[in-house]
Amino acid sequence: MAQLQGRRLSRGLSSRPSRGPNAAPRGGQRGLTLLELLVVLSIAAIATAMAALALRDQGEQALQREGERLIALLEGQRAWSRSSGQAVRWVPVEGGFVFQGRAPTRPAERWLSQGVQVQWPPTSAERALVLGPEPILAAQSVVLKLREQELRLSTNGLAPFQVQRP
Repeated sequence: MAQLQGRRLSRGLSSRPSRGPNAAPRGGQRGLTLLELLVVLSIAAIATAMAALALRDQGEQALQREGERLIALLEGQRAWSRSSGQAVRWVPVEGGFVFQGRAPTRPAERWLSQGVQVQWPPTSAERALVLGPEPILAAQSVVLKLREQELRLSTNGLAPFQVQRP
């Protein structure tokens, strides 16, 4: 009997080593850890974002650049008009635009991209934007068009001009 118990004890002690919580599973790794999964998803998201930016339409970029440039010029003239007390008007001309009301008169500004057209909203009877000198103006907007792309620049009269997609 003692011999039988000795065998049982020796089997229990000499069988497989115990596996702790940090021991690697036998037969290699069976899955991805959460950290590895997050790294893979982050790389995929960055690659997708870069591809989306690379595929952006050149006409859309050019029109966006024209709109941002025009907003900066309009707001600069609006600030000058308020500080000087003289009214300034923005008027589109063939191939560009001119600011009227400043002395000395500056030559017409040209569009950066060929083919930019100005369209007025149907409610606008006047073909010019009035930029001051009053601090609160009437709501105004203008639409820039380049090929099939359109971009609306508008203000409620108090806030600065903003780009809006029609």
